[in-house]
Amino acid sequence: MSKPVNLTSVLNHMQSRFKSKKSRYNSFGKYYFRSAEDILEAIKPFLDEHNVTVRIEEEFIDGTVPVIKSKAIISDGTDEISSQAIVGVDLNQKGMQVPQQFGSASSYGKKYALGNLLLIDDTQDSDATNTHDKTTKPSLSGEALNKAKEYVKNGGDINTIKSKYSITPAVEAQLKA
Repeated sequence: MSKPVNLTSVLNHMQSRFKSKKSRYNSFGKYYFRSAEDILEAIKPFLDEHNVTVRIEEEFIDGTVPVIKSKAIISDGTDEISSQAIVGVDLNQKGMQVPQQFGSASSYGKKYALGNLLLIDDTQDSDATNTHDKTTKPSLSGEALNKAKEYVKNGGDINTIKSKYSITPAVEAQLKA
């Protein structure tokens, strides 16, 4: 296999091969999950292999509900591709001090910003292992659809996307176009 030649193809390569174990256990919900740290640890071999970096930037947004915007950025020194997640800070969470409430929201935001960047399907992630009696795949739309289009455009396999998302014939036609 030839080495990817631009940042988009590097990211495509990483998205299609990335795996991160769910090494953490939530004893209350009785499920395993992956953390932002797990994702960052799993991505390190790709960074070295492709001579790219990944960083996370956070921004506090003050409002009726405090919000943390987390942005995951991959860079090859010239170009950057980013994805973000926005998480509210629950200041009424029992048993937590304010720094823990912000830290929890920050960790959650980082995890989902990285997940968005690397196309980690939330049905394979921590919060979805407890299905709450739902067994269907999520539909492909919004930012995930845009990333899927880019993935297919760069040679990615539609079947990989189908294994993670419920795709209507109309969406499949968009992906093939």
